Amino acid sequence: MSGKMEPMRVGLIGCGNISDIYLRNSKLFESFDIVAAADILSEVAARKAAQFGIEAVSVDDMFKRDDIDTILNLTIPAAHAPIALQAITSGKHVYLEKPLAISLDDASDMLAAARSAGVRIGSAPDTVLGAGTTTARDLVAEGRIGKPLIGTSAMMTHGMEARHPSPDFFFKPGGGPVLNMGPYYITMMATILGPVVSVEASGKIGFSERIITAPGAARYGQAIKVDTFTTVQGLIHFAAGAQVSFSYSWDVWRHSLPPLELHGTEASMRVPDPNFFGGLVEIATGRDPWEVIDTVAMPYGALNYPFAGMPGFQEGVEPTLANYRGLGLSDMAIAIAEGRLHRVSGDFAFHVLDVLTGIMTVASEGRKIEITSLPFSA
Repeated sequence: MSGKMEPMRVGLIGCGNISDIYLRNSKLFESFDIVAAADILSEVAARKAAQFGIEAVSVDDMFKRDDIDTILNLTIPAAHAPIALQAITSGKHVYLEKPLAISLDDASDMLAAARSAGVRIGSAPDTVLGAGTTTARDLVAEGRIGKPLIGTSAMMTHGMEARHPSPDFFFKPGGGPVLNMGPYYITMMATILGPVVSVEASGKIGFSERIITAPGAARYGQAIKVDTFTTVQGLIHFAAGAQVSFSYSWDVWRHSLPPLELHGTEASMRVPDPNFFGGLVEIATGRDPWEVIDTVAMPYGALNYPFAGMPGFQEGVEPTLANYRGLGLSDMAIAIAEGRLHRVSGDFAFHVLDVLTGIMTVASEGRKIEITSLPFSA
């Protein structure tokens, strides 16, 4: 591609908590412009549009707009497939928050429709395009840890009821730590280690009810009935031979386990939190001490989060994390202009969803399931 590309014009649907970071970060990328926002609650869309200086439109009108190329789908997971299919039918590309869908059938329908319509699907998490995961991937590809053998992965907190003002969907089918947070961890591991071939798991509901305690929540103090596993533990088998045990839980008050620790024939490696783009990668060769690789000076590793105006921000306190959500959307826009595959593709997200739904199936049924989706290009 020669010359400067025209920015991809994006319409955002779903003006919940996650929309702020996409709207704020859109100014970092020249490859796309978010030009309009819509939500099932028109007043929510109006407030968000006014805050960021864009147009508020209805959901139906968003699909009819000829000046919008791509729908950024930030709705709750149960709405991912219906909104995506409407967008595809309207001839628009789609980029979604994770997971791709809440069932493989829905995801398969989305991919088939996109292929038929000649449009693209991209899906979060795009954190794997940041400095943390790419550094770890490159170290493994260079043979720094030798042949990967085993590993451990942990994502353990005490749930979303203290963080999200409307946390109900997190505790219903399609939610839980596996489908909500698991995409970050499985996408990270698949980026570093390659495709998954089988999984083993068991699950439980730690607390039958959750009490909403998020600051400022309109329903503060109300109880939510839990209808999905809040703890799932098991073992993931990769095509290249590595095995990684995992513990994903919203029933834990405090722990000291890293997000991912890998052990190979030559060295061990710790990989930073896949919910963000940077962090420290640590590698210990043989019996040597840990060597710390700080990714802060690398592309998409600089600290920029939290930012002013968001919960947790303290005036005068420097940012502690790298958050460049929107990078995957930018890569998709550039890939379309250049006629190449984009990196966080629908096919990649389908494989991750295949693993996640497989984990939930075996956790429910107490059996091993084979992963049959084809390998992907990362």
